[in-house]
Amino acid sequence: MNLHFVVTDEEQDVRIDRYLTERCENLSRSYLQKLLKAESVLVNERPVKSSYKVCEGDSISCFVPAAVEPEILAEDMALDILYEDSDVILVNKSKGMVVHPAPGHFTGTLVNGLLYHCRDQLSGINGVMRPGIVHRIDKDTTGVLIACKNDFAHQKIAAQLKEHSVTRRYQAIVHGVLKEDEGTIDRPIGRDPADRKKMSVNERNGKEAVTHYRVLQRFRGYTHIECRLETGRTHQIRVHMASIRHPLLGDTVYGPASVPFKNLQGQTLHAGVLGFIHPRTDSYMEFSAPLPEYFTDLLKKMEKL
Repeated sequence: MNLHFVVTDEEQDVRIDRYLTERCENLSRSYLQKLLKAESVLVNERPVKSSYKVCEGDSISCFVPAAVEPEILAEDMALDILYEDSDVILVNKSKGMVVHPAPGHFTGTLVNGLLYHCRDQLSGINGVMRPGIVHRIDKDTTGVLIACKNDFAHQKIAAQLKEHSVTRRYQAIVHGVLKEDEGTIDRPIGRDPADRKKMSVNERNGKEAVTHYRVLQRFRGYTHIECRLETGRTHQIRVHMASIRHPLLGDTVYGPASVPFKNLQGQTLHAGVLGFIHPRTDSYMEFSAPLPEYFTDLLKKMEKL
């Protein structure tokens, strides 16, 4: 893949590796630095170092080699299946399970398990790395996730997600005591300009993101809430709740670095309810997953605080 950019007046005087990171959202800064070192990036037809500061009018060419996708193996694993037919399968994802293969996680993912369970019956729209996957939830988020068995179902469900017509309700525990019984956070989310591995409220380059929340129970120093998503941005609930100074308990990325409860693995977030129009029958279907044991145990502990 060949990319080409021309530096504008507003973009000049920044390091080229940072400039390219801003322009190439799907490529990490470290990967772009490797391309620069391999002389796969040319400025005005000449290779430059990562420290080069771009100037107005610079013509930048960047050659990105095609990714070699590894073979994803089917694995026999226990899946908590909530519903299944010839078009869709709904799974209650466990904590710590990665949804689809990625560097560092090529085995033990939900996709590995789905490949074994569904055999060759998974949609191929998202490629060999993410067969059947039309949306995802984070590694440490539990709850309902839908996968599609064919491209027809995939396109139908993807359209509903794009139109924000899918029902998605989550439960979470946040730091602090929310004063209002309910509220709405309507703030755009995009890549954090200071840390490309994170998301942040980004008024300049973010995409629309809307989260509705309501209080389920208040504790000493914590609040149990339900969140309803209108949009589905990466880390949306985690970023939005942190933006109002109520980060999720256990979320060391967007909240406190120390976790007050022992053995808590990641954020306390559970995708409790998922509702959609079935792609084949056009009837509304809604599925729920019970709170995992670690979550209910935490609630019991908080009642005693």
